[in-house]
Amino acid sequence: MLDARLRRLIDPPLDRLGASLGRRGIGADAVTLAGFAVGAASFPALAAEAYGLALLLILLNRVMDGLDGAVARHAGTTDFGGYLDIVCDFLFYSGVVFFFAVGRPEQALPAAFLIFSFIGTGSSFLAYAVFAAKRGVTTSIRGTKSLYYIGGLTEGAETIALFAALCLFPDAFAWLAWGFGALCWITTAARIAAAAGAFRP
Repeated sequence: MLDARLRRLIDPPLDRLGASLGRRGIGADAVTLAGFAVGAASFPALAAEAYGLALLLILLNRVMDGLDGAVARHAGTTDFGGYLDIVCDFLFYSGVVFFFAVGRPEQALPAAFLIFSFIGTGSSFLAYAVFAAKRGVTTSIRGTKSLYYIGGLTEGAETIALFAALCLFPDAFAWLAWGFGALCWITTAARIAAAAGAFRP
């Protein structure tokens, strides 16, 4: 919901840094993998309930996730780069929730619901992108991307806010998970409705 507006603020500094890294021969895929490694380092921190460290690593991962696209815009985008980026994103998103539950097993049910809800948003997002590409439909409202980005209530900015809230207020995990999961299902339903309007004969 907020991603398109935030792009206008975050793209210029990321673009400058991405151009600098590209000139030094650092590729977008390397940034993607390094960012995923940083994000994965938050998993044991979450399991150990070291939420301050986990938050720092999560935020750094998200910065690097934006940076890999900026590098790609200067070094050249590739289909594999887009593929790698989205796979790492969804593994990271579900990993944060799973490893929070590892540290607090009593929160397994709301954690499972939240991951279930991520499946809804992730599958509706990726399936829409597949058929948009098949029909030659493009958009640049969220910047230049390797695949079509359909919006919703729960996009990247909202998910970052959720993860920050989980680290800052871990005792509220259940409320946050149930609430955000419900918003994910609204997003999923809206995307299915958009697909019905766009892809039906």
